[in-house]
Amino acid sequence: MSKIHTLDEHLTNMIAAGEVVERPSGVVKELVENSIDALADRITVMVFNGGCDSIEVTDNGVGMDKQDAVYAFNRHATSKISVTEDLWDIQTMGFRGEALPSIASVAKVSLLTSDGMDSTEVIIEYGKLIKAAPAASAQGTTIKVEGLFYKTPARLKHLKSGSTELNSVLDIMQKFALAHPEISFELYADDKLKMSTPGNGSLEETAMHIYGLEIARNSIPVEFSDYDFNVKGILVLPSITRSTRSYINLFINGRMIRNYLLQKAVTEAYREFMMPDRYPVCVLNIQADYKLVDVNVHPSKWEIRLSKDRQLYNLLKDNINRILREQFRPAEIKVNRNPVKVEETSLFAETYTEPFRKEVYREDVKVEYEAEKEVNKVPEPVVIDRFQYLAQLHGNYIIACDEENLYIVDQHAAMERCMYEEIQRQIDKQDAMMQTLLVPLVVELTPVQFEQLDKLNEVFNSIGITLEPFSKTTCVIRDVPVWFEDINEQDFINDLVDEILSEKKMSARQIRKDKIATLACHSSIRFNRKLDVLESRQLLSRLSRCAQPFNCPHGRPTMMAISEAQLQKEFKRV
Repeated sequence: MSKIHTLDEHLTNMIAAGEVVERPSGVVKELVENSIDALADRITVMVFNGGCDSIEVTDNGVGMDKQDAVYAFNRHATSKISVTEDLWDIQTMGFRGEALPSIASVAKVSLLTSDGMDSTEVIIEYGKLIKAAPAASAQGTTIKVEGLFYKTPARLKHLKSGSTELNSVLDIMQKFALAHPEISFELYADDKLKMSTPGNGSLEETAMHIYGLEIARNSIPVEFSDYDFNVKGILVLPSITRSTRSYINLFINGRMIRNYLLQKAVTEAYREFMMPDRYPVCVLNIQADYKLVDVNVHPSKWEIRLSKDRQLYNLLKDNINRILREQFRPAEIKVNRNPVKVEETSLFAETYTEPFRKEVYREDVKVEYEAEKEVNKVPEPVVIDRFQYLAQLHGNYIIACDEENLYIVDQHAAMERCMYEEIQRQIDKQDAMMQTLLVPLVVELTPVQFEQLDKLNEVFNSIGITLEPFSKTTCVIRDVPVWFEDINEQDFINDLVDEILSEKKMSARQIRKDKIATLACHSSIRFNRKLDVLESRQLLSRLSRCAQPFNCPHGRPTMMAISEAQLQKEFKRV
């Protein structure tokens, strides 16, 4: 008896559904792409329980007649290609096989559509046609998906909580809005409006609805091209950065993609304008010849194969860098032909100690020497705790010693360690001094972030901060710890939000530890800052009282010790 046989259509549809649809956001993506292909300029998405219970997508597109409404659920049925050559010239949001029959095999699906002439309702439950009949409808299409994966428990168990799935849906919808500012998008979750864009074609205005007013104000429109590619979008000035790459939005022919090489081109272009481990915010829609783009690489069409990808890499990197350089071009400097003479001070002027010198017997010379020494008198080195301060080197290092060693102390790393232990102690004992801000700090969140406000506050509350809802996507902070005043509050808040909501498996305790380390870093003395004698001694005193004074919270050493034995060896005295 033969062991090989052909699978029935329902089973093959279910297998295809596993490739195309992994979670509710995948269903939303496929259905909204169909609405875009139907030339809709208004698309509304409604989800319940993050889409786990139901998903409904309504558009005002061209709709379908009664025959197409039924054919749309047949396997390998599509209106988007007809001959082999079409696979290499796909000008729609398809194609890796149409998703509608796959979705209908693992859910209850109802379709109500009208092309302006015919109005039809089709109902399919887990692959079985239940109804196909005329029904009243305005022009356009509404598709409702219920009970996703209820009859496939192996897939159902992999769905996450409703709030987590909703965040994924929100993220997809934000990308659609940025890729198609000419379309008005609305997203409702459990009958509450979560996202709305005007659909007036303005990318800047759409970005404001997604990311907030601050990013919109710091955005610059850009457009550049070569023979094969045209790039149009917005770049956010590098004064605003993020801790992850997720704010680099790249689209090819209106299609959202994930492409490491193109992301790298953007980050490299920004690199000289921002700190390491920081990433830019941008929205770039790339128009390319459709024959250069192969979308049949990934079942859900996230990944593409792109001809001339190195050419596009260079186009992005060179032009973005050029535009940023033009934004930061220095003003003309007038040359002063009569410069003021500046007196230079000695490196060790504040801590220079007069070396031992034998007294001479001529009385007049002795008197002259004593008078000169009185004028240049400096404080004697004072031992504070463990360290004896000697000098500061180049505004970066403190030179100190004890009875056994000479120390070179990294002032920034040392202050990080001191601040970290002090902040941690205050948080653990819940005795951090708070101050009320005269003007509350406004925090603009994306709809995805705002949806998880309770989760954010679990961590924020642990460091004495509360995000208080103010509008649909805006929060305010009214009270902050006193040690919060020396940092860039906006950058720190944005980074902490991204860290909390990242996909990394980190406990709230670990996140808090990492962000306290970051907070300590932001609030510490910077490199290339000259400290006076008192400041240097105070820092050494604080460092000597730390429980672990040898490394900063990120693991970098705070000091380098040189023993007397090492010095003797270097100077060939042993």
